[in-house]
Amino acid sequence: MNTAPPSAPATPGDALDVQPTPLALLLLGRDADPRSERGVECPGDLPSPSDPGLIERARAAKERLGEKVFVLGHHYQRDEVIQFADVTGDSFKLARDAAARPEAEYIVFCGVHFMAESADILTSDRQQVVLPDLAAGCSMADMATAEQVAECWDVLTEAGVADATVPVSYMNSSADIKAFTGRHGGTICTSSNAGRALDWAFGQGEKVLFLPDQHLGRNTAVRDMGMSLEDCVVYNPHKPNGGLTPEELRAAKMILWRGHCSVHGRFTLDSVRDVRERVPGVNVLVHPECRHEVVAAADYVGSTEYIIKTLEAAPAGSKWAIGTELNLVRRLANRFAPGLRHGEPQEGKEIVFLDRTVCFCSTMNRIDLPHLVWALESLADGKVVNRIQVDPETEKFAKLALERMLALP
Repeated sequence: MNTAPPSAPATPGDALDVQPTPLALLLLGRDADPRSERGVECPGDLPSPSDPGLIERARAAKERLGEKVFVLGHHYQRDEVIQFADVTGDSFKLARDAAARPEAEYIVFCGVHFMAESADILTSDRQQVVLPDLAAGCSMADMATAEQVAECWDVLTEAGVADATVPVSYMNSSADIKAFTGRHGGTICTSSNAGRALDWAFGQGEKVLFLPDQHLGRNTAVRDMGMSLEDCVVYNPHKPNGGLTPEELRAAKMILWRGHCSVHGRFTLDSVRDVRERVPGVNVLVHPECRHEVVAAADYVGSTEYIIKTLEAAPAGSKWAIGTELNLVRRLANRFAPGLRHGEPQEGKEIVFLDRTVCFCSTMNRIDLPHLVWALESLADGKVVNRIQVDPETEKFAKLALERMLALP
């Protein structure tokens, strides 16, 4: 693969001492793979990424729409997109922000599909949720389908443990999985309140079926609630009976779905050891979607919002290695870099990426400036594109599960 010429814009992460992988360069538009790009074109004319007027076009379309549009930007989005967001945050915060803006006729969600579904569930019927690129999915959410989870419940029923099991589904799941959770008396959780969700669930039953991220479930149960690794089993939907015996299901407290985040799952114990050698005195701060051994070796563990707040409160001159998506890490590194603040020199904080290679959320990066411009201009012209709609029956039970989360103590 050819490298970018010296005059090309710096690859995100250059200042963080990380090396772009071939996939990362593909996502940054440095190369093309037609086989992996099938089905992602928008109907109509998608602006060229080389169009020098894209920023002005986005600004003009947003101004034409006025208060009719509300743009949400997830923390993992590219800077070129984030600059047009009315609010930024994690998936649940953004969905609630959208619900709090009933005057906005259009909700443009710069995130991934399950997030837009949650926004549609929580907003009013008159509001229309738009995802600029329908190819912006979530590999973790896709690891648990409605059919697979229904089959799992049948396995639990045959083992005689379904009646004692409460499903707890991570926010990073499809509307179908949220609806399954609502139908079976369970709740949704975020990475911030997973501990409270599990406390509630164990007050309702003896076991928890945790979907779809095994790492968040395991880390919360073992690290935060004092369970042992032996209390956890992993249900693999690609094996008969999930690869588990009835005896293993009966003995387990936590039945973890075999799913993971492709971004956070790549960090390893070697990543932690390597950064401690490279940066003496560094604080390792990771997301709880990371593997258990990474979380156990870290100094601090928490959600995206926790990571941001921890760095905001950190003393000047401190050093941090962050284990989460690179767009956010790069933005934080720039924000807290040494320099002038309000005319006064600031010592800053040293922030590096936990791994040496670039780690983007590939589907989140589908939402780029051309897709955002296309979506905004279409709306400004009176044409609703890429609308995300959850059917009424699914919405009813998914909302029930979300409301149980909102009622958590």
